[in-house]
Amino acid sequence: MTTVPPEAERLLENEPVMAHFGTCVDGRPHVAPVWFRYEDDTVEVVTTGRKLENVRENPKVSLSIQNDDDGRTRWTVTLLGTATVVEDEAETDAARRRINEKYGAPSDAYEENRLVRIDVGTASYRTY
Repeated sequence: MTTVPPEAERLLENEPVMAHFGTCVDGRPHVAPVWFRYEDDTVEVVTTGRKLENVRENPKVSLSIQNDDDGRTRWTVTLLGTATVVEDEAETDAARRRINEKYGAPSDAYEENRLVRIDVGTASYRTY
């Protein structure tokens, strides 16, 4: 069963908006902006550093995505899920190319980042 409403899926799949990626380890939250790609209740993020370390220690994550028009919120989506660090280089390279294409970046940008795949457990969606 799909957890993300179809109208929210279309927005997540097509609009190149920033997500705020929430991770937590040792009882301390860490939130940072990331590019992402959404398809079929799965989110792909390529990242490194603190976010990646946190996911390795605690796979429970969140994503908050919001689209504004001149400072006025148009819609928001919040996703809660379980993340997995994908160690396969070919999968990471393919995901990086897909994400970079969505955001208009060169296909080989951010080569140091690793793929994190998030299985969405719950979602909330609101339009304004």
